[in-house]
Amino acid sequence: MNHPPVARLRALRSVELLTPNFAEAADFYEEVWGLEVVEAEHSASWLRGTGAEHHALQLTRSENTGLGRLAFAVGTPAEVDEAARRLQARQIALVTGPGPLDQVGGGYGLRFHDIDGRLVELSADTWAVAARGRDEAVPVGVTHAVLNTPDIDASVAFYRDVLGMRVSDWSEHQMAFLRCNADHHCIAFNRAPWVSLNHVAYEMTSLDHFMRGLGRLRHHGISPEWGPGRHGPGNNTFSYFTDPTGLVCEYTSEVAQVVEDAWVCKVWRRTPELSDTWGTAGPPSQRIRAHMAGTPDGSPVVPPVDAEGAAA
Repeated sequence: MNHPPVARLRALRSVELLTPNFAEAADFYEEVWGLEVVEAEHSASWLRGTGAEHHALQLTRSENTGLGRLAFAVGTPAEVDEAARRLQARQIALVTGPGPLDQVGGGYGLRFHDIDGRLVELSADTWAVAARGRDEAVPVGVTHAVLNTPDIDASVAFYRDVLGMRVSDWSEHQMAFLRCNADHHCIAFNRAPWVSLNHVAYEMTSLDHFMRGLGRLRHHGISPEWGPGRHGPGNNTFSYFTDPTGLVCEYTSEVAQVVEDAWVCKVWRRTPELSDTWGTAGPPSQRIRAHMAGTPDGSPVVPPVDAEGAAA
């Protein structure tokens, strides 16, 4: 029996990151990365960009390191209720909801686990905040997350068939880029030995904001661990850094915009000139590869220095 996708996703709303280095990570994302604290508690902090989302990032104190939750926006509470019915028709158990979310930022939503065990939230009617001025070289919000998975075909099928995402491009059989709106990708999967977070990317308003953001980080004594450059798949600029937890964060801008029914999905070769069409970044180091490989979800183990898993 064929089931329709559970919902029409509007955007990746926010991510939750788990960190044992909570105080240092909170200081980094506010003082260095450029996000603004909306609300903070002893063991959690919610930070926003310049966009209208209540928060783009939730930091949660934890013994483990990695991804806590992916939150996607849907249009209305009625769509959340319909998503619940369709998930249950697929025999996918709900962890929370559908109903009002007892969380900072409010909203009406539900949560469930994807095929790799990641916690996924679908929500509507979250609290809005007034958009900040975009003159500063700071992130608008979160724009995509890259997820490591041992079974890339199964992961792609789940997010395509269950969540209704469309595959924009492949990087050979190593990475797949999926979209839920006009942006080339809001989720990408990287084939890896274990389930983990590869990196989270934050949108900069323009190429000028992107470069000025790198300049601001340099004033804090922080240089890119890979970048600046421009990827072939997605055509977006990139510069990768590690936060105090060792999680990888990216500044990016100018991602390709997809015109539905006109876009042709292609398979890119994994070559240096396509990983970075500018030719400015050089190859990713073993150190950034190890951080992108991450630790297996649910484990506090530090990744080995020769781990695989760099983004293309």
